[in-house]
Amino acid sequence: MNYAIDFPGTPTLPVVESNKAFPVGRIYCVGRNYAEHAREMGHDPDREPPFFFMKPADAIVQNGATIPFPQVTKDLHHEIELIVAIGKGGSNIAVDKALDHVFGYGVGLDMTRRDLQGEAKKMGRPWEMGKAFDNSAPCTALKTVAMVGHPAKGAIWLKVNGQVKQKGDLAEMIWNVPETIAYLSKLITLRPGDIIMSGTPAGVGPVQRGDKLEGHVDGVGELSVTYTK
Repeated sequence: MNYAIDFPGTPTLPVVESNKAFPVGRIYCVGRNYAEHAREMGHDPDREPPFFFMKPADAIVQNGATIPFPQVTKDLHHEIELIVAIGKGGSNIAVDKALDHVFGYGVGLDMTRRDLQGEAKKMGRPWEMGKAFDNSAPCTALKTVAMVGHPAKGAIWLKVNGQVKQKGDLAEMIWNVPETIAYLSKLITLRPGDIIMSGTPAGVGPVQRGDKLEGHVDGVGELSVTYTK
């Protein structure tokens, strides 16, 4: 296709042990999906219906990158997450069929300009600019289901400059992966290439210029990015 303007193309993620890339279409993020994180954000962790917000596909940052510190914010926060890559689309997907739609998994960060998000909440305004900004979705290469199965338990943690800041277990999700896929597919039609960021455990906190972030999910991967000074 000939475009009318210069266009950088579809963002992609590498696939481990493959020369093929995974094209990223849309990024859906699950809010407050770990009870302790809900509490630390001042909310009741009871099992209410999940809610979602989005990031643009070009917010993806490759593993190992050095990232420019984002504009405007004075309170950038880290949120480590299990990434779910959708390989087969669908709507109104049953929970017991949901995992059939997964291509693979990765480790990601939902970077958040907490001050912008908080200000927007107070004013009753949308808070996309707290979440959906440039370089706000660092992510590892994906491992296919054939490599890792469907991880439902195992450690998830984040270090900042070598110090553990977030630590949890995938089993602590309020809505697990198949439940999340099924619920989201009732709201929109999932497409191949969609990414779901499945929520973060407790311990979210500030990131400063020059900080190195290292994330981990058992069996899935290791993520490392550094912010410019």
